[in-house]
Amino acid sequence: MINHLNGSFIEVTPTHAVVECQGVGYQVFISLQTYDVIQSWKQGKVLVHQIIREDAHQLYGFAQESEREMFRLLLGVSGVGAATARMILSASSVADLQHTILREDVAALKRIKGIGARSAERIIVDLKDKVGRVVPSAIEGSMGAADAPVRQEATLALLALGFTRAAIEKSLDRVAKESPGNEPVETWIRKALNYL
Repeated sequence: MINHLNGSFIEVTPTHAVVECQGVGYQVFISLQTYDVIQSWKQGKVLVHQIIREDAHQLYGFAQESEREMFRLLLGVSGVGAATARMILSASSVADLQHTILREDVAALKRIKGIGARSAERIIVDLKDKVGRVVPSAIEGSMGAADAPVRQEATLALLALGFTRAAIEKSLDRVAKESPGNEPVETWIRKALNYL
């Protein structure tokens, strides 16, 4: 079983990436959440979940362990395949999905393409006691779900400026502790730069 790929990103699109490792190019299917993180990468490591079928070997890639964990939980729900799980994770961050499931918000799940009322109810029933084990990544924030998109946007901007992910996450952790919340992304970036 392949756990991760560490190599050069030859191609990155909103649906898949091609990662070259020692001369072999692996096609990895990704969600929009992972695309947001890796779209500018030239080199790096992507976590992998491998699915082996009679007619195909497929790799699904994730920038964060929490997203891979949630993907695997979704695969355990009857009627939810890899394509549907990826669609769900493209439409919602791990933290937001956790809140949706814990609130038993069927309507929110039904807004995701391909998810009907029955599937939404099944996801909630099967996962409401399990999603608490998934720890949202630093990119989704250690604060409430409302701040997650702002933190993610700030992370992407700082990555584009050339800072390392580890340094960015440490600086944003400090900003999160000091910020009152509901601040715009520009403020997050400006404060984070003080700690980089």
